[in-house]
Amino acid sequence: MLSEEEKEELKAELVQLEDEITTLRQVLSAKERHLVEIKQKLGMNLMNELKQNFSKSWHDMQTTTAYKKTHETLSHAGQKATAAFSNVGTAISKKFGDMRNSPTFKSFEERVETTVTSLKTKVGGNNHGGGSFEEVLSSTAQASAQSASGGPRQAEEELQC
Repeated sequence: MLSEEEKEELKAELVQLEDEITTLRQVLSAKERHLVEIKQKLGMNLMNELKQNFSKSWHDMQTTTAYKKTHETLSHAGQKATAAFSNVGTAISKKFGDMRNSPTFKSFEERVETTVTSLKTKVGGNNHGGGSFEEVLSSTAQASAQSASGGPRQAEEELQC
């Protein structure tokens, strides 16, 4: 336990320390106000300070080992992904090329060409000049009507409906 004398000394020291802390806070507050005034006179504001702090923090972060390793890993992964997508694209192009050269596709292509030629002959008749849209539509309707059992009149009625 402490003697009465020691307690009194500690209490006096406590009061002295509290007074010093209060004085230091007042001095610090005055210095902070003076700092703000100087910055205002120099045209420095909070936004500029934030930008500078952010730039410095970003630079500091980029120089860390963890950032460098992460950046390197992600860069490497990006290169691998790009190569993989390129390989997939090449494989798909090759498959389409193989499919286009296959006998099944060639047969299908020939049938489509035959059908188109047949339709052009039926629609255009002997006139290979093409004609207007209305003429092509009309000749198609006539060809349809002639092949149908109802004749040309029924086809015209169907077109008007």
